[in-house]
Amino acid sequence: MADSRNAWTIEDVAARFEEAASTGRRLPPVRVQGYFNCWPAFVRKEWESFAADEKVYRPFPPSPEAIDRMLETMRWVQWLEVEQRHLVWMRAKRYGWRDITIRFACDRSTAWRRWQRALEIVATQLNTDGVRSPSKNVGNLG
Repeated sequence: MADSRNAWTIEDVAARFEEAASTGRRLPPVRVQGYFNCWPAFVRKEWESFAADEKVYRPFPPSPEAIDRMLETMRWVQWLEVEQRHLVWMRAKRYGWRDITIRFACDRSTAWRRWQRALEIVATQLNTDGVRSPSKNVGNLG
C-alpha cells in the first residue's frame, strides 16, 4: 500500500469528482455537425430587444489539464456499481441530500453511508493500483 502521506483519501476522491462535474459543466455545448445559420444578425431597436431571447452566459472553458483530470476521474466509476455511480455523480453535481434520498428511496444517513462506501472503494482501488497521489491544488470548483 502507498505511503499514508501520499494516499488517496475519501475527501480527495470527493473533491476530484466535484472538479470533474464542474469541468463537464464548463465544456462547450454539443451541436449537430453539418448545419449552420446563414441569416445575418439583425440589429434590433431597443423596444424590440425586450422580447428577444435572453443570452445564455457560459463560464470560461476548462483548461486541458482539467479535462485530463475529468477523463481520468470518469474512468474511476468503472470500479463502482451502477447505483453507486449515480449516487456519486449526483453528489458531485451538488444535488441536495433530499433529492438524493428521493431518487434512491432511502434515509439521508443511509444515502450518506452508501456515498462514503462508494468513495472508499475508489480510494482503496487508487491506493492499491499505485496511482499518483492527488494534488492539493484541485483547481476551481466553482
